[in-house]
Order: sequence, then C-alpha cells, then structure tokens
Amino acid sequence: MVKSKSKSDLTKLGLYLAKKFVNRAELSRNTGLSESRLSELSINPTSKIRGDEIYLIALALRVDGNEILDFLYGHLKLKDTMR
Repeated sequence: MVKSKSKSDLTKLGLYLAKKFVNRAELSRNTGLSESRLSELSINPTSKIRGDEIYLIALALRVDGNEILDFLYGHLKLKDTMR
C-alpha cells in the first residue's frame, strides 16, 4: 500500500499547489513540465526550482510570478550591512 503524502511532507511549492487545488497532470500539460518534475518539486526538500519553471507555473495558474516567489522565499531577509 502506498502512503499518501500529508501536507507536512510537502515542500513550500507543494503547499502552494495544494492551497490552489492544482491538478498536477493538468499543470504538466499546460506548462510542459513533466509530472515527475512537478512531484519532485512538491515533495523533495532538496530540489531547486528554476526561474523558468516558476514563470511557466505562474502563467498556467494565471497568477503573478511574484506571488509564488513571495510564498516560496518571502521569509528571506537581507543582512544588515549598513553601519
């Protein structure tokens, strides 16, 4: 029996896609990204998403790419280098 992934097993992109109720097969058809690549990006925490992949996903979902970037990387802050 295959254990289904819980939301705690998902990457930030996986959480974003789940929040948007995205069908990965349809997203794959619309973006040209393989279903296996989308699955890797959704469940493998060491996978790295490329800019072109973010752009294609944003186009397919009809959202601004910055929305995805903010969701994935909004926690990052610049180092305080001003003294």
